[in-house]
Amino acid sequence: MLTLTGLRKTFNPGTVNEVRALQGVDLTIEDGSFVIVLGMNGSGKSTLLNAVAGTFIVDSGRIDLDGHDVTRWPEHRRARLIGRVFQNPFSGTAPNMSIAENFALAARRGRPRGLGFALSRDLMGPLRDRVALLKMGLEDRLDNAIGSLSGGQRQALTLLMATWLKPALLLLDEHTAALDPKSADQVITLSEEVVARDKLTTLMVTHSMQQAVSLGDRLIMMDRGKVLHDFRGPAKKRLRAEDLIDLFDEIRRRELLDESAAAMLQSLYV
Repeated sequence: MLTLTGLRKTFNPGTVNEVRALQGVDLTIEDGSFVIVLGMNGSGKSTLLNAVAGTFIVDSGRIDLDGHDVTRWPEHRRARLIGRVFQNPFSGTAPNMSIAENFALAARRGRPRGLGFALSRDLMGPLRDRVALLKMGLEDRLDNAIGSLSGGQRQALTLLMATWLKPALLLLDEHTAALDPKSADQVITLSEEVVARDKLTTLMVTHSMQQAVSLGDRLIMMDRGKVLHDFRGPAKKRLRAEDLIDLFDEIRRRELLDESAAAMLQSLYV
């Protein structure tokens, strides 16, 4: 289970570039739940994932994961509990190392790095079988540098690496945004299969309306660092892409009204 209580994070505080990225986020995600996070640019959705992953330490609030208070844990310590796939297919892997060597590192997630376990039969057999399920022919190319692969192939392998050791939480950070449509569809299908098979607690950020309505059992919409809407159960199942577009239009209208009101107030003091 993941529980976020009163998370706040401000970047560049007290300057003209101040950004209040998280403003008191409260969120509980039950074990096995697949939660989609949606929001416009600057809404705080990726900041939320980074806060959970430990990319930075929040200003205030608490993060509890799998029975641990991880609020002050550094990112490398949280990696024992968290698997993550980034937007960029070339992030999260060592491009000059082979597929097998990258998986060896994944098999030691959160532990001291080393390749002693890398080429053992205990790893290579299961690795070949798992990679074969991708139906990309990569099981016969385990000695190839992972950086020589296409974005779709690499992202599929990164997902397998992130879940090689079943994580307490899987973070998917717009992990198909940089892929062509065909590759994106393949990675999404693989994501659904892996999450369902291993019953993974998952937090997925996406910019795709279609993914938002078709994936997961819950959807939260963020705006200005807060959770604005939270759809689950029947309400989530009834959602259509058109409904989300209407909600985004409502947010834009409100922001325009806020800007107009601010300009009007400012004019009174000129």
